[in-house]
Amino acid sequence: MKILVIEDDKTTGDYVAHGLREEGHTVDLVENGRDGLIRASTSDYDILVIDRMLPDLDGLSIVKTLRGAKNLTPVLFLTSLGGVDDRIDGLNAGADDYLIKPFAFGELSARVAALARRPKLTAQEDTLHAGDLTMDLIRRKVTRGDVEIDLLPREFALLEHLLRRKNRVQTRTMLLEAVWDISFDPQTNVVETHISRLRAKVDKPFDTELIKTVRGAGYRIEAP
Repeated sequence: MKILVIEDDKTTGDYVAHGLREEGHTVDLVENGRDGLIRASTSDYDILVIDRMLPDLDGLSIVKTLRGAKNLTPVLFLTSLGGVDDRIDGLNAGADDYLIKPFAFGELSARVAALARRPKLTAQEDTLHAGDLTMDLIRRKVTRGDVEIDLLPREFALLEHLLRRKNRVQTRTMLLEAVWDISFDPQTNVVETHISRLRAKVDKPFDTELIKTVRGAGYRIEAP
């Protein structure tokens, strides 16, 4: 894969670039936000690894600008800003994943590989629909009719997965692997809990129920 790393700390940047190159990737390393945005906007990359705190232009601004221009290249934030609000801000800006410093290179490598496995969006596929429900993938905004629905990042990911497979049953195992990146059954009710929360926001305030339970199988979004 071709990967762009935007990191102003030379030690960290060299460490990440060296490790990714050892795995066979082509890596470009940029040390400031403005040059990073130019490189990300003018070259084709498979993955962007971006620090949040950068000289000239911060990481959030880079991602917002790219998403606003319909550049949908997967983004992994690599940063020391590890608070819950920081992570929410990063994901809401359009990042796909968030890794906090200090980090193990093995985890970074695994997260990059996970992003590469996701189906790629196209510029034409920046909104998803089910009945009167609309998901704007660029602005990270969900509306039903004229009502905006506030979703947490994991709820957004779960709804996105179901919308992409509208009218097709998704099993608990499928959801665990796609939304939580878990390839085994942890024997928890995490899927059921998030489906319940999603229904409370997406279905209960409205006349038509979109999220259906298929007894003994899983869940699906049922809509035109």
